[in-house]
Order: sequence, then structure tokens, then C-alpha cells
Amino acid sequence: MAEKDKQTVDSLYIQQHLANERTYLAWIRTSIAIMGVGFFATSLHFTTPLSNYYEEFMAILISIIAFLINAVIITVSTYIYLKNRKTINTGEYRASNIAIIFTSILMTLILALLLTYFLTFN
Repeated sequence: MAEKDKQTVDSLYIQQHLANERTYLAWIRTSIAIMGVGFFATSLHFTTPLSNYYEEFMAILISIIAFLINAVIITVSTYIYLKNRKTINTGEYRASNIAIIFTSILMTLILALLLTYFLTFN
């Protein structure tokens, strides 16, 4: 058998691995979008005259939380990608609901902060 004809464990489940990679990249795009929310909050706020300390604090808080959520999503999605890669090859793959619920809670938090900011100061 030629060297190029040998199959690896990964090549036996190539469609699943490719889907896992696409999912990972979707998580990374999500984290980039959340990072954009942080930039949006600070740039929108600091291009207008500052009214009071509370407005400035809220804009900075939204940005910091957005960046923290970004870091958490990148970390969790990388862990899930690596775990899924291993479990696909061993045939022990199980879908993870925790990551979806956790990310939904984080997104709800950032949206609630943005809504509070816009309703309070505009």
C-alpha cells in the first residue's frame, strides 16, 4: 500500500472534522462581533460631549464586559473544538448544550447593558 493511500483516524471522519472547524470559526466570528460592540460603545460615547460621570462609566463598563466576553468565548470555543476533535475520532461525541446556554447568557448581559445605556442616556 502506498504511503498516500493510508488513512488516518481523522480522515475516517473528515466531514465531521470539517464541520467542527466551521463551527469553531463561527464562534470566532461571534467573538469578533462582540469585540465590535465594545468598540462601538466607546466610540459612540466618546464622539459626543460627556454629560456626566455615570455615562462615561457605563460606556467603559460595556466595553470592558464586551472584551471579557470575547476572551471567554474564544477560550471556551477553542476548548470545545479540541474536545470535539478528540471525541469524534473515538466515537464518543456528545453535543454540548452548556456552551450554547452560557453564550446566550453572556450575550443577553451585553445586550441588557447596551439597552440600559441607550435608554438612559439618549
